[in-house]
Amino acid sequence: MRATATVQLLGARTRLYRKIDSRILPLLVLGLIFVTIDRYDVAFAKLQLAQDLGISDAVYGLGAGIFFLGYMLFEVPSNLLLAKIGARKTFSRIMTLWGLTCAAMMFVEGGRSFYLLRFLLGVFEAGFFPGAIFYLTLWYPPARRARTMAVFTSAVIVSGMINGPLSTWLMSRLAGVAGLKGWQWMFLAEGLPCALLGMVAFVVLVDQPAHAKWLSPDEKALLNADLAQGAAPNAPPPPLMHASLRQALKDPRLYAMAFGYLCLICATNTVAYWLPTLLKKAGVTSLMRIGWLSTLPYLAAGLALIVFGYSSDRSGERRWHTTLLAFVTALALASAALSTGRLMPLLISLTLAKACAVAAYTVFWAMACDYLKSSDAAGGIALINSIGQFGGFLSPALIGWLTAATGHLQAGLFVMATLVLAGCIVIGCNRFPLSHAVMQMPHKTQ
Repeated sequence: MRATATVQLLGARTRLYRKIDSRILPLLVLGLIFVTIDRYDVAFAKLQLAQDLGISDAVYGLGAGIFFLGYMLFEVPSNLLLAKIGARKTFSRIMTLWGLTCAAMMFVEGGRSFYLLRFLLGVFEAGFFPGAIFYLTLWYPPARRARTMAVFTSAVIVSGMINGPLSTWLMSRLAGVAGLKGWQWMFLAEGLPCALLGMVAFVVLVDQPAHAKWLSPDEKALLNADLAQGAAPNAPPPPLMHASLRQALKDPRLYAMAFGYLCLICATNTVAYWLPTLLKKAGVTSLMRIGWLSTLPYLAAGLALIVFGYSSDRSGERRWHTTLLAFVTALALASAALSTGRLMPLLISLTLAKACAVAAYTVFWAMACDYLKSSDAAGGIALINSIGQFGGFLSPALIGWLTAATGHLQAGLFVMATLVLAGCIVIGCNRFPLSHAVMQMPHKTQ
């Protein structure tokens, strides 16, 4: 009897999470794919837009980076609004407004309109990723969250592989149709589906499992039991963000982490925003070929995520994994600077830089979460993320300014290589003690 009941319970649980997967995950994954494409498609638009509108590398770099200022300023307000109005209205608002803003990029006429729309794109996108992570915790207990988060975040790699071929195909095939430039069609075609997805989100999503009409009472009870079982017994309530942040501000090691994180973001955005331009300068004249070659760094990044994530988890070691990966990233960026104009060495260097930076980024957050205690985790993560995200602005803006000043991209790449090397040294020279929970794990620690 007991064995039969266990089998029945396992079957019910399997059907429950299959149903949740089919209702929740596809829309969120598709949303993250679109949001990442709309964030970085400007790198491909630049191949035509700069010449058509006379936009310099300095203007492009500042406009690419100003997105992150809007994102940083409105990330917290967006998250607070989610708590007030619910996930359904929040995701619908975010997707619709960022989609319309991306489509409106087709009306860019010069530097000012470019800056404004990129800033607004960051404002409207703010809150999607952390909001989605929070939303998933309402539907999946801790035992199932790792695999769910892996499926969700894999959308970033997928979008990187789609973005190049899709954007360059639109720019090539639709150029001149209805009197519009190829880059105008690209922004329109990649923006409007996001706005439509926002409308779908309003209809499909529900704020929490209790509101899901597609779950039976028994399924809701089983889900609530799983979620309750995953919660730590007698756990204290989570600290207020401002109290946690005050505590985090007193820890110098968190500033070291934040600086290292900023450097890693600088590396990933260097490749994301400047790879198409570097390929063009290396002699690749076909837009479609640039698009397909741009997928290689993301394929390598997906492989590196698996290999180094597994290695770090198996050994329990974080700091030296992050340090070594950051060091290789710095060397690869320096190699790319020395290889400008030579396609194969340049592409190999940038592929290595992207793969190692993304892998380091992933292991870094495992290290940060290991170090942070539950009492100050919220504030510590907020501090690291806020400082680190400034790298998203710094990297394209600084490279653009240096390129305009020197006439070539080498100077900017060398500066980014130096910056990543500095981050590597800071992380490597700081021992980050592990939290008590992690120190009790059976595997070898730092």
